[in-house]
Amino acid sequence: FLFPHSDGWADRYDVTDGYQREAVGGITIKLQSPDVKWFDDYYLKLRPETNLRNPWFQEFWQHRFQCRLEGFAQENSKYNKTCNSSLTLRTHHVQDSKMGFVINAIYSMAYGLHNMQMALCPGYAGLCDAMKPIDGRKLLDSLMKTNFTGVSGDMILFDENGDSPGRYEIMNFKEMGKDYFDYINVGSWDNGELKMDDDEVWAKKSHIIRSVCSEPCEKGQIKVIRKGEVSCCWTCTPCKENEYVFDEYTCKACQLGSWPTDDLTGCDLIPVQYLRWGDPEPIAAVVFACLGLLATLFVTAIFIIYRDTPVVKSSSRELCYIILAGICLGYLCTFCLIAKPKQIYCYLQRIGIGLSPAMSYSALVTKTNRIARILAGSKKKICTKKPRFMSACAQLVIAFILICIQLGIIVALFIMEPPDIMHDYPSIREVYLICNTTNLGVVTPLGYNGLLILSCTFYAFKTRNVPANFNEAKYIAFTMYTTCIIWLAFVPIYFGSNYKIITMCFSVSLSATVALGCMFVPKVYIILAKPERNVRSAFTTSTVVRMHVGDGKSSSAASRSSSLVNLWKRRGSSGETLRYKDRRLAQHKSEIECFTPKGSMGNGGRATMSSSNGKSVTWAQNEKSSRGQHLWQRLSVHINKKENPNQTAVIKPFPKSTEGRGAGGAGGGG
Repeated sequence: FLFPHSDGWADRYDVTDGYQREAVGGITIKLQSPDVKWFDDYYLKLRPETNLRNPWFQEFWQHRFQCRLEGFAQENSKYNKTCNSSLTLRTHHVQDSKMGFVINAIYSMAYGLHNMQMALCPGYAGLCDAMKPIDGRKLLDSLMKTNFTGVSGDMILFDENGDSPGRYEIMNFKEMGKDYFDYINVGSWDNGELKMDDDEVWAKKSHIIRSVCSEPCEKGQIKVIRKGEVSCCWTCTPCKENEYVFDEYTCKACQLGSWPTDDLTGCDLIPVQYLRWGDPEPIAAVVFACLGLLATLFVTAIFIIYRDTPVVKSSSRELCYIILAGICLGYLCTFCLIAKPKQIYCYLQRIGIGLSPAMSYSALVTKTNRIARILAGSKKKICTKKPRFMSACAQLVIAFILICIQLGIIVALFIMEPPDIMHDYPSIREVYLICNTTNLGVVTPLGYNGLLILSCTFYAFKTRNVPANFNEAKYIAFTMYTTCIIWLAFVPIYFGSNYKIITMCFSVSLSATVALGCMFVPKVYIILAKPERNVRSAFTTSTVVRMHVGDGKSSSAASRSSSLVNLWKRRGSSGETLRYKDRRLAQHKSEIECFTPKGSMGNGGRATMSSSNGKSVTWAQNEKSSRGQHLWQRLSVHINKKENPNQTAVIKPFPKSTEGRGAGGAGGGG
C-alpha cells in the first residue's frame, strides 16, 4: 500500500525508525516552514550565566543536560551531576520545523495589539482607557485585519474564518541506496495550487506502489464484491469459457451454437461443420465404396453372362441377384452419408442403411432355410410328401416378404420421425450439421437386420456339415460369422464416439465386402479360372450313401437278410445291377426305409421295391448318366435298429464292367 501521512509525520525520522521498508513510497504533508537561521544564531549563544532575563532558562538548561547548576537560584538538587562550562546548545541541535509558525504567531499578536492600540488610542503611547480592559472581540477584529511579511518572506494574512493561506510541502519517503532512506521534496501546495514533480516521486530506484484495495480486473474478468466489504474492494473472477462480460459485475453465457468474441464483449456464431469430400476419412470411405461398387458390378455382369452355367444355376441365381442388389445399395449408402446433409439425403440415408442389409440377409435367410429343410427332409425315415416352397418363385416371394417388413418399418419411422436436418452439439464449442436420426431410427431397422443376421447365422451353423455339392452353405456360414463380428464391433463404436457417420459408412461397406468376397468370389473364380469344374456332375449328389445297421443274433436274420439281398439285386430299366458293398449286411437283422429327395429321379429311372415285411427301398437312375458309368443318381438309405447299437455300411453301385460277376461278387466287389 501507499501510505499518505499528515503533517504530524512530516519529515520526522523518529516515526520511520525501524520501519523504513514498510514506509517506502509514503507521501507526507509538511507545513511549509523554512529554518529561521537568525533564530539559531541567537538561541545557540544563550547560556545560564548570561541569559538572566528569562526566569525559566536555568530550569530548561538543567533539564536539557540532566545536571544541576550550583549556586543558581533555580538549582535542582535531584540531579547529581554538576553542569560544567563546556556544555553548549549546539550539541544534537535540530531546529523545530514549526519554529517559523511560532515566530509568525507572536508577530501576529504583536501586530494585532499594535493595530488595536493605534485605532483606539491614537497619538497615545501605551494602553489608554479605551483598551482597559482588553476587549477580546475588538482584538480578534484587529487580528483578522492584520497582514505582514513573515520570517520566511511570505505574506501573513487571515481569511474570514481566521485561517492563514495553506502552504504545504509534499514529501516522499524513498530508498536512496542500500539501507539508506530519506525524505525528498516532490511538490507543494500554496494557496490552493498544487505543484508536483512526478518524475521525482519514483526516481532513484523506487517504484510505484498502488494504494488500492483491489486491482482493476483484467479482460474477461468481473468484479465480485466480497460480503461485508465496501464496493472498492472486490475479487476478480474470470468468466467461464462460453461466457462473455455483460458488465463489470456480470458474466453472461452465449447461446448454444455461439462463442464469445476475442475481446469477450459479445458472442459470434460458431462455424457449422459437416463431412467434406476432401477430408481424409471421407476420401477413404468413398474409395472403399467405389472399389466395392465396381467389384459388385463386375460380379453381376459375370453372373448375367454365365447365367445358364451350373455354378450360377446351382446358387439360386434369382436370390443371388437380390443379394448383389443389396450389396450395391450398401456401397451407394456411403455417398448419401458423406454428402452435405439435406432433407432428400436424410431420406436416402434411412432407406439405404435399413434396406441394403435387409435385401442381402433376407435372400440369405431364404437360401439357408431351403438348404436346412432339404437336409432335414433327407433324414426322415419315411418319404411322405415333398417339401413345400422349394421352387425359385416361392423363394423369391419369401425374400420379398422379408424385405417388405423392413420397408414397412422404415415407412413407419418416416411417419413418426420425418427426416430433416438439424444441428448437433457434441461439445459447447462444436456445431455439426446432421440428419435428425434418433437412436430409435437407428436401432429399429438395425434390430430387424440383426434378427435376419442371427437367423442366417443359425441356419449357416446348422448346415455347416453338408455334402460336397452343398458347399455353398460353408461360405454362407463364414460370411455370417464375419458379419456378426463386424456388427458387434459397430454397436459400441457407433454409440460411443462422435464419428457416427464414418463408422456407419465403413460398417455397411465392410459387411457388403464380406458377403461379396466370401459368397461370390469363389464362384467367379470357378467360372473364369476353372471352367472344367463348371459342369453338372460337380453339383450332383455323391454316389456313396451311409447307413446304420443293428446287430442281429436270431436265426430269422438269415431269411430276412436273404430277402434284403434279393431286393438289392433287382435290375433297373438299363439292365444293370445295383449291389451293396458291405458283405456283413446279410448277417444283420434290420428294417430298411429310404427317402429320395425331390428332383433326383426321372420318369423312366424311378424304381421302388418292397420287402417281405412291407418296407420299401426307392432309388432313381439316369438314362444318360453324367458320370458315364453309374446307373443311379441319388439314393438315401436309413436302417432302423431294434436291439443293438448301429453300425455303418456303405452302399455303392457297381460300374458296367462288373455286371458279369455273379451274385457271389456282391460281397467282394465294389
